[in-house]
Amino acid sequence: MTEDTVKNTENREETYALERGLVDGVMGAIDAMDARALDVLLEPLHPADIADLLEQISGAERRAFLSLWSTNIDGEVLSELEESLREEVIEYLPAHVLSEAVRELETDDVVDLVEDLEDDQQKLILGSLEDVDRVAVEQALTYPEFSAGRLMQRELVVAPQHWNVGETIDFLRGEDDLPEQFYYVILVDSSYHPVGHVTLGKLLGSPRDIQLAQIIEDGFRTIPVTQPEKDVAYAFNQYHLISAPVVDSDDRLVGVITIDDAMVVLDAEAEEDILRLAGVGGDESLSDRTLETMRQRFPWLAVNLVTAILASLVIAQFENVLGQIVALAVLMPIVASMGGNAGTQSLTVAVRAIATKDLTGSNVWRVVRREALAGLLNGMIFAVVMGVIGVLWFGTPMLGVVIGIAMVINLLVAALAGILIPVALDKLGVDPALASGAFVTTVTDVVGFFVFLGLAAALLI
Repeated sequence: MTEDTVKNTENREETYALERGLVDGVMGAIDAMDARALDVLLEPLHPADIADLLEQISGAERRAFLSLWSTNIDGEVLSELEESLREEVIEYLPAHVLSEAVRELETDDVVDLVEDLEDDQQKLILGSLEDVDRVAVEQALTYPEFSAGRLMQRELVVAPQHWNVGETIDFLRGEDDLPEQFYYVILVDSSYHPVGHVTLGKLLGSPRDIQLAQIIEDGFRTIPVTQPEKDVAYAFNQYHLISAPVVDSDDRLVGVITIDDAMVVLDAEAEEDILRLAGVGGDESLSDRTLETMRQRFPWLAVNLVTAILASLVIAQFENVLGQIVALAVLMPIVASMGGNAGTQSLTVAVRAIATKDLTGSNVWRVVRREALAGLLNGMIFAVVMGVIGVLWFGTPMLGVVIGIAMVINLLVAALAGILIPVALDKLGVDPALASGAFVTTVTDVVGFFVFLGLAAALLI
């Protein structure tokens, strides 16, 4: 690989990341208490980049930053911050800055901002809103957490279904309080039930006398206000929605969810699954304090300790065998490691497929057969490899046979455990991403050691 190729690869990997020189410049301006220099450095940045900067620096550096630049923090920066940092940042903002910041936000962003704050901070933010926005946010907070009611915004564009294109365009041109961004005009009947929507492209491209009902888009869907947000995000991804109206129990229009909010939920769900598969708290972030990080990881390390003890108890049953054939102790980690990796592969695929609703009751047994066959074939291939290694390494053909058979059985069991355990946990209403790893590890270790040492005891002694 040439030097230019290496540099280009490094540049691609750092695309959109904060440049080290920028971070050093910001730190230098903070140390010098130079607010003007800080303005020059941060003015070109997107709010998401400023939020990233606040997340990447230490707590002491963050406090120094906010003491110098707090009056410039706006609503978009607050909405981009990780939840674990918002409360800390809000504490350092002057009341008038915070009030101005939240007034800039749409109602869904305000709900996201205040729902995890302490009561006194919630009251401070809600008190800074205009009456109509405060009522909308307070009502949204009455809906279940992680529901469509918390995710939706109240800023939307509605037209009676009997209007024509000309009437709608005239209304939009004369309205002073339209959302900053919207994609559809939602049509409602006399009871405020949504009956369809018209894209802005269709609206602007149609003659004025055309009825809105004639240019309604296909695939119109509504979202119940109590629907879990992960199901909302799935619907957006599955049906390629850009926005969708939200309805209450009487099917009346109460808000709208847009694609940007749905994608945030999808991203959060995927991130949570990855963290939980690794035995890490689903909401852990790099900005968490050391004690908080320790607290979130400790329970699953304790579970892993229990599984390791179970595996050790199996090994202890074959103490005499290990004492007579030392080579078994050398080869045992290979059997366990191969089984653990095979189980993790199947487990990762299964958990993600369950989350995206691709693994269902209609295809689960086909997937189980596929995983079992893949595990069996891989086990046979690595059985031959390890059988040869066992013979060449220790000069004992039967030892090669033992580890070969153990490899086949353990990789088959690992593949089955990796798919069946998360499916079973999902049926029981337990998050498969949260609990599957410990069970799969236990199965592969216990089965791997028992089969390997049991075969050794039967065939070699």
